[in-house]
Amino acid sequence: MTRRKGDRKMNKQKATNVVWHMHKVDKTDRESLLNQKGLVLWFTGLSGSGKSTIANEVAYKLHSKGHIAYVLDGDNIRHGLNKNLGFSPEDRKENIRRISEVANLFADAGLIAITAFISPYRDDRDFCRELVGEGRFIEILCKASLETCEKRDTKGLYKKAREGIIKEFTGISAPYEEPENPELMINTDKETVDESTNKVLKKLEEIEHISE
Repeated sequence: MTRRKGDRKMNKQKATNVVWHMHKVDKTDRESLLNQKGLVLWFTGLSGSGKSTIANEVAYKLHSKGHIAYVLDGDNIRHGLNKNLGFSPEDRKENIRRISEVANLFADAGLIAITAFISPYRDDRDFCRELVGEGRFIEILCKASLETCEKRDTKGLYKKAREGIIKEFTGISAPYEEPENPELMINTDKETVDESTNKVLKKLEEIEHISE
């Protein structure tokens, strides 16, 4: 597994006298047993852009084809692993750093890790890409207008953000940096859930991660 150099304090090795251990069963062995290749499908986009909906549908379709996939969802992760993090820029970075490490472990185990996080900063998404390695990280932009996302907002988050109740809300009072060259873009403004899901599955077939 690779590690990226950078200015992240949390990336620095704090514990001493720790050594990386190699094991008799490696990634190739696990992938052979599971008959699939481990990878990370990284869905990114504004709140309400359809990330969780499409991610769950993709996982369901992969399962029906005999593939083992696991969805790491933003809200769910904040109930456990990242429950001590807020939404400041620093906490957002740490949130994505932790989930990147988890997704990388899942991929190393031979699973298809599917993440559904706003992940607003390119640098953070690139960290996961470099961690997992080229060819095993598929960045998927869920493209939807801010107007559409606000209309879909069943939790009323955008309304609270515009009223100043929620601070540092992506798209309103905090930035979102769109991917410049994602492996795939799905336009959830115009596509149905099935159409977007099928585009993701087709992409996986094209790169020979799954087959019919």
